[in-house]
Amino acid sequence: MISDRDTGRSRGFGFVEMDDEGARSAIAALDGSDVGGRPLTVNQARPRTSGGRGGGDRRARSRW
Repeated sequence: MISDRDTGRSRGFGFVEMDDEGARSAIAALDGSDVGGRPLTVNQARPRTSGGRGGGDRRARSRW
């Protein structure tokens, strides 16, 4: 699971690496399933696109 840098709390998503066939099977079997009363979204990760603002601490950026 991915954690927020500032709070340490879960960001609500994670990554799993597996072969292509295993990934297709996992997506088909798990996407839309219920986990603790919430729907699970399972999909293939995509590379980031350029032009995004990115993350980080806004206060640190404002000093420049």
